[in-house]
Amino acid sequence: MFILHIGNKNYSSWSMRPWVAMTAFGIPFEERQHWLDTPAFAAQVPLLSPVARVPILEDGALRIWDTLAIGEYLAERFPQHALWPRDAAARARARSLCASMHSGFAALREHMVMNIEADLPGRGWNPAVQRDIDQILLMWQSALQTSGGPFLFGAFGVADAFYAPVCMRFLTYRPELPDWAWAYVQAVADHPAVARWTGQARAEHVFLPADEPYRSEPDRTA
Repeated sequence: MFILHIGNKNYSSWSMRPWVAMTAFGIPFEERQHWLDTPAFAAQVPLLSPVARVPILEDGALRIWDTLAIGEYLAERFPQHALWPRDAAARARARSLCASMHSGFAALREHMVMNIEADLPGRGWNPAVQRDIDQILLMWQSALQTSGGPFLFGAFGVADAFYAPVCMRFLTYRPELPDWAWAYVQAVADHPAVARWTGQARAEHVFLPADEPYRSEPDRTA
């Protein structure tokens, strides 16, 4: 059986992607969670991956530590599942969307850290973040218009799993989005695999000060 090493479900957007994809397609795996920013994480994870980060997928002696590589490997191992769209052109577009998420949107990542349990409307916005949001919306709109929805390429797939953490960010920080984008965000949030992850994330109650400095800020409303 596969072993999937992940971090905190509330924060680890990279971990969320393969976990959601594997859960959505019924690919069995054993979950091993490593709490971020702990001595145990620092001691254990570098033994599993040369980049000392999660997620890591183990398949026997093979260890894969990159989310896009994990998605490609699973698609090859389970061709009966349409992790990628069956159509070649749609598949190329889906890979393009995932690669863009994989390597881009630094401002969004920095200023709107995934934090599923939090409710932070308006926090983290700046013009650079808005540029990232605008680019994401352009890609989403093109994919949804072509496929007809409800997910980016019709049925739920790797591309939706890759953007699930972005949907979680939008629900936490609630930037201004058009109605069609909120409909997509809600469709992703309501998917059973995503809902299972977010439910478990909200139950963790393990908070990272570096990601939540506002918890130690004085209450200016008092």
